[in-house]
Amino acid sequence: MPKYVIEREIPGLGDASAEDLRAVAQKSNAVLAELAPQVQWVQSYATQDKMYCIYVADDAESVREHARRGGFPADSVAAVAAVVDPTTAEG
Repeated sequence: MPKYVIEREIPGLGDASAEDLRAVAQKSNAVLAELAPQVQWVQSYATQDKMYCIYVADDAESVREHARRGGFPADSVAAVAAVVDPTTAEG
């Protein structure tokens, strides 16, 4: 399945409590269970005002459907063209 990077603008996210983040993750998991196996959540990174999420999914529309059902913003959904890391330099 293709991999996607989702950018979510969430002002004040960096000040969210552990309980707030847990509640959002629980909601996301509930929606993912409804959409499985066409959408899978890999990991998310929270900054002060945005969340960047990595998903694998059948297509970008499946990612957007997860956002709609969960009530999450999905300001940008971009397909990953390549993964670059330190091992890329080796060969």
